[in-house]
Amino acid sequence: MDAMNIVGDLFGAGKMFLPQVIKSARVMKKSVGHLIPFMEEEKRLSGTSTESSHAGVFLIATVKGDVHDIGKNIVGVVLGCNNFKVVDMGVMQPWEAILDKAVEVKADIIGLSGLITPSLDEMVTVAREMERRGLRTPLLIGGATTSKMHTAVKLAPQYGGPVIHVLDASRSVPVAQALMDKVKAGELWDDMRETYTEMRDEFLAGLEERKYLSLAEARKRRLVLPFAESAHLPSVPRKLGVSVYTDVPVSDVLAFIDWNPFFQVWQLRGRYPNRGYPKIFKDEAVGSEAKRLFDEAQAMLTQFVNDKKLVLKTVIGIFPAGSVGDDIEVFADESRSAASRQGVLHTLRQQAEKDTEEPYMALADFVAPSSSGVPDYVGGFVCSAGFGLDAMTDAFKAAHDDYSYIMAEALADRLAEALAEWAHRLVRTQLWGYSPDEALDAADLLKVKYQGIRPAPGYPSQPDHTEKRTLWSLLDVEKNIGVQLTENLAMLPAASVSGLYFGGRGSQYFSVGKVSSDQVKEYAERKGEPLAETERWLRQCLTYEP
Repeated sequence: MDAMNIVGDLFGAGKMFLPQVIKSARVMKKSVGHLIPFMEEEKRLSGTSTESSHAGVFLIATVKGDVHDIGKNIVGVVLGCNNFKVVDMGVMQPWEAILDKAVEVKADIIGLSGLITPSLDEMVTVAREMERRGLRTPLLIGGATTSKMHTAVKLAPQYGGPVIHVLDASRSVPVAQALMDKVKAGELWDDMRETYTEMRDEFLAGLEERKYLSLAEARKRRLVLPFAESAHLPSVPRKLGVSVYTDVPVSDVLAFIDWNPFFQVWQLRGRYPNRGYPKIFKDEAVGSEAKRLFDEAQAMLTQFVNDKKLVLKTVIGIFPAGSVGDDIEVFADESRSAASRQGVLHTLRQQAEKDTEEPYMALADFVAPSSSGVPDYVGGFVCSAGFGLDAMTDAFKAAHDDYSYIMAEALADRLAEALAEWAHRLVRTQLWGYSPDEALDAADLLKVKYQGIRPAPGYPSQPDHTEKRTLWSLLDVEKNIGVQLTENLAMLPAASVSGLYFGGRGSQYFSVGKVSSDQVKEYAERKGEPLAETERWLRQCLTYEP
């Protein structure tokens, strides 16, 4: 395993790139795999133990209700290259299973991963239960929605042991190594505890200083669009209802891929802010490796196209709709009668005080009020590039090919987003048809130069993940394309995306930000659910502690 340690050291020193590290791990895993029977026999005959032959036991898991694991998988490989014994529990792991497994394998460090915002609460639960059990095992936190601030404010107060946020795989190694050294571990945690205390105090002070409008005042200053005027008059869709596409050719969506997140997954970042794709290929530091990675990604995409084992599916719906206050009523047909109402999309309104005369927006502002008499529409979609992926990655894992299975997962995520871009253009030019002559290239699409938006539940314009349930009902998603929702409303397969369509010229992306108790209380009443349940799902954007 000396070679693995050398690879880990070079990566930690910035002398190897992540793709090189994972490729090296693949080669060495295969080599070690052939030697294992002989090594085990030698240990049996000599009576030696391997318990102390590794740097430490690192238990890693994606928390309950979350299915995303690319980052977790990368961390596991990199730590393995640094001689850690990595116990990967996989995805959707409840706190009980994580802590029981930690005791069973005598974990030296526990790592938690998550992508969706409900995962943040799951991590808080894990920390709280670790404290209740009297554990002091270091807890590492990572994932797209996690942050140093969230760790400082929400996690560190729950647990008396070390709780440390790790930005990416390269940062996980020195942190894990320090935690395995009693002296360095104490110094690291003392430093982090002081930092977290300062961050927490600043955060709480900022909350006190920030001012918020009442919901009533925010509504008075809402965005008001002149829907009856020709510039904003809603377009009548060419095709109402649900459209299902169960086998979109991979080749059809390749042109829509945004490659910048792909390079970020592999931690290849140019030295300058403008060194995104394709300029990254000319970057002095990472250019050649980025080009090599891109070429290998192209080879795998060609394989996807040819063998057709990865299946792309999408369901799209466009419906008559009208806003009522901050909600959007969705109807089955143009009668827009009470009997034809299929559901209600609930939206949240900005309340944080602004220094400008900008309006305080909610997504409902982009749909003509039902009382105006102007017929309007709203759409929704779910896209997935995950069908067939598990079988593919299972085969790569069985062959100890970490590089290929991580590459396949990363490309499936890119294809899901590309499929969403493909579907949105189909909506704009054909199904809804409000931009039939649109002629935008891929760069223009990525810069959102088209008319209309596709915000997603759980994201800044509508931070409530539970609105996915209404979308799933409207589109009959499970029946039509088989994409499911977990208990925390992550999508299965993981390489899936969903959202709403707003086609009006006045629609725009925005962030709701923090919301006050008056809005949360009324929002819960409008949704017909207990206040505590609403607060649980909106916890990350509350101005108060429930």
